[in-house]
Amino acid sequence: MSSVASSPSTTTPEGLTPINTIGVVGSGIMGAGIGEVAARAGFTVILRSRKPESGAEMMAKLGKSLDRQVSKGKLDQADADAIAGRISTCTDIKDLAGCDLVIESVVENLNVKKELFTELDEHLPPHALIATNTSTLPVVEMAMSTNRPGKVCGIHFFNPAPMMALVEIIEPLTVAPETMESVKAFVAACGKDAVIVQDRAGFIVNALLFPYLNNAVRMLELGIASAEDIDLAMQKGCNFPMGPLALLDLVGLDTSVSILDALNLEFADPNYVPVPRLRRMVAAGLLGRKSGRGFYDYS
Repeated sequence: MSSVASSPSTTTPEGLTPINTIGVVGSGIMGAGIGEVAARAGFTVILRSRKPESGAEMMAKLGKSLDRQVSKGKLDQADADAIAGRISTCTDIKDLAGCDLVIESVVENLNVKKELFTELDEHLPPHALIATNTSTLPVVEMAMSTNRPGKVCGIHFFNPAPMMALVEIIEPLTVAPETMESVKAFVAACGKDAVIVQDRAGFIVNALLFPYLNNAVRMLELGIASAEDIDLAMQKGCNFPMGPLALLDLVGLDTSVSILDALNLEFADPNYVPVPRLRRMVAAGLLGRKSGRGFYDYS
């Protein structure tokens, strides 16, 4: 059974501000997952959502995740209770004023994120770091929407955050070396494996992954094989844990189109142009697991 930290296990390099309290902005699956990861590592966590009911939903998601781990013997009930006890919710962004690090995980829209970063910059203490969980958008533009660009970077967790070992730490041109060191220490304290990536669209994983996913949809659209057979072939032939179309359903087709559009904008590569079927499915509200139906039916 894995152990759970009772306090953050970060070793703060000399001259760097310790990170003890984490703010997470965004009420989706990723926000709840990042909050769980940080609380499990012993950090105090404040989850911010725009509506009280969204905060309640986040806590419910967290509770379900912890309950599953307890039922599988991966976590003691006492540890699960301790993790939940480190997390609180709020709706007013001013309530994040005591945070040392805030990670945003809102919709993948650059203008929305830039507005949020400007607002966070106004209310956070001068020492606080701000990070984005974006999977592909330019971090430097978010940094330049604040008065502290040296304290802004990307911390890209993968879904589901409690289970996925990798975190991409994104290094924009504007970031200060001490910010990167503090963030590396935070990610290490969370028990994750970090890779350092320059601020280019898609970073490592999505830049390599999404042409593959897009071409799987193209294969389906051309009628070369069924969705089930495409996924089975990649699972059994390449030893992938999940087929490409099932993975798109997990990521969300709307999110996937946004990622492909951002990649195509930066690289102008035909492999990044979303296959028409993807756009049609998004227009029809067939977004994958979160809508109940995508390439597969989850109802």
